[in-house]
Amino acid sequence: MKTFSVIVLMALIPVHAQIDGFVEARLGGRTQSDPGQDAASIREVRWQIDFKEFVGPVDLELKADLVYDDLDNNRSDVDLDRGTGWFDLRTASISFRPTEWADVKLGRQVFTWGTGDLLFINDLFPKDWQSFFNGRDVEYLKAPSDAVWVANYVGDWTLDFIWMPRFDADRYLDGNGISFGNRMFTPDNPMPADVPSGSEVNFRLSRYVGSMEIAGYLYDGYWKSPGGFSEDGRAQFPRLSVYGASAQAPGFGGLVNGELGYYDSRDDRDGVDPMVPNSEVRALVGYTRELMSDFTLGVQGYVEWMQNHGDYKRSLPEGMTVRDELRQVGTLRLTRMLMNQNLTLSGFLFASPTDEDGYLRASVEYKWSDTLTTTLGGNWFFGQEHDTFFGQLEDNSNVYIAVRRWL
Repeated sequence: MKTFSVIVLMALIPVHAQIDGFVEARLGGRTQSDPGQDAASIREVRWQIDFKEFVGPVDLELKADLVYDDLDNNRSDVDLDRGTGWFDLRTASISFRPTEWADVKLGRQVFTWGTGDLLFINDLFPKDWQSFFNGRDVEYLKAPSDAVWVANYVGDWTLDFIWMPRFDADRYLDGNGISFGNRMFTPDNPMPADVPSGSEVNFRLSRYVGSMEIAGYLYDGYWKSPGGFSEDGRAQFPRLSVYGASAQAPGFGGLVNGELGYYDSRDDRDGVDPMVPNSEVRALVGYTRELMSDFTLGVQGYVEWMQNHGDYKRSLPEGMTVRDELRQVGTLRLTRMLMNQNLTLSGFLFASPTDEDGYLRASVEYKWSDTLTTTLGGNWFFGQEHDTFFGQLEDNSNVYIAVRRWL
């Protein structure tokens, strides 16, 4: 039914409309063997159609990908929630301004909140971790939401309200293409999950104070990725509320940002159920600066502080791995542009001193012309243990090449 609706929507595009997009071929392989997974990490051809049109006071937007994924055994079956199959709908929305103090946008859209660089605290919108780790462009980290977005402007303040009538989960790791801690899940036996059918709401209240942007956040919904298992072994998404704040301003010759969030795990506020995540406090600080022309540095410090850690430890079954009360992560981003900005060298490192693991993303992109680019890149995971966040992904380290032709 969803596929039929999408085809009808595409047929309604005015014949005179300007359609942009790109065609891309991407090929990657693992740098080591991974039992249960293909030696290739990615092998696909993608055609993105990007359409925008103004019809009187209404803006129409459609962005969709036609995909041939050679590693998808069910490529003929379209799943718009998981982003699998021959068709992925990124955006399908209409927007308008009913009053001078409000904007409205309805439909499928991609949201980004918060101040973190590839670290998310108050951005409680779905992520595509499969794409992020297997070598797709970083734009595919953000998965779409089916939502109603209303922005209200009152004086210097902006109040954003986003309602998802049906929960939009992350495109989480289930063993299909990316292996993780539980190796029993593979492409032939992906992890089953019970995805809630309830709704989600997001609020953000923001304004500028001089050159500083401040914001407060509220989320009510569910953990975006599976947070435990039922008795019959199916992944669960427990209820979650998040209360947070952020600030960002120029400083020290660059840009300084900070963010804070309290994760209220409503199904286990006492921390006594080992199958439900405990409540957490999450925080980050960051700094970005251009060290010289076309050379940018970015650093961040991030922490997750589990609440009721003692109760959590006492509730664990014997032999189950104990999470640290405090998890720390640091990040480093370096970006260098050369040859009249036609060559871009990029590296992004996650490193956790508490987990003793990390993750390096690196790429070299060359722009042959305004419409043709080639990218060489890789994702490398490392860790002392196979049950930490990045350590469990070690067998997924990969290198890839991509050629993109803009239309």
